[in-house]
Amino acid sequence: MFKTLLALTLLIPLVLTNAARSDDSETLIFSDDFERTESQENKDEVGNGWRTNSKARAGGNKQVDLQDGAMHIQMHPAADHAVSVVHPAEFRDGIVKLRFMLENNNDRLGLDFADLKFKDVHAGHLFKVDVTPRFVQINDMKSGNMNMKFYDAKKAKQLTKQQKAFIKTTTKKFPAKIETGQWHQLVVRIEGDKVTATVDDTEAGSFIAPGFAHPTKRTLRLSVPHSAVVDDVKIFALKVEATHDE
Repeated sequence: MFKTLLALTLLIPLVLTNAARSDDSETLIFSDDFERTESQENKDEVGNGWRTNSKARAGGNKQVDLQDGAMHIQMHPAADHAVSVVHPAEFRDGIVKLRFMLENNNDRLGLDFADLKFKDVHAGHLFKVDVTPRFVQINDMKSGNMNMKFYDAKKAKQLTKQQKAFIKTTTKKFPAKIETGQWHQLVVRIEGDKVTATVDDTEAGSFIAPGFAHPTKRTLRLSVPHSAVVDDVKIFALKVEATHDE
């Protein structure tokens, strides 16, 4: 009996040490619970370092509203582009966690990771995770549709069949059943060249592509072409393992 208690006594600190090491691998770099009040209701006033594209793409009309401790995003009829709600978030490997609700079947929430200092892609687009009621999609935009050689060719209507075929390989779509009108938990994990999306503790999709390993993710854009509700955003940086290529 004494030996058993001694063994347990020695084991408990080891378990606690391992748990601490696991927690230490994640460093919280940003969080927002949206528990604040706007001073007016005419223009976007998200606060806490968030920016939107409403002035440039929606004639200044309000597209983002803080209500009941959550961020409600609604594309305005005058807008010529999806709503983009932007926050700095610099890391190499990282995790984004948030709660979201899609209220209609045509709603869509995109997490667009960008590096505006990187000029080989249009508008800094690196990769994107889209969530809809019917599917989750992961897109390596750095290698594919936002790479300047493809982006310029598409604008000039000069994309070849081979280029179009390659671009298709940079996106993966995974079927999903995400109930509208209810809150869900989304976790997007980026490690090296792998992105994994989890919805409500169930893996929705995982994709390995070279664009995901871009060394500097500097910005998170929440992209909403219709409407979505977002809450409890948390962004973590992960320690980079020595095995990653520089």
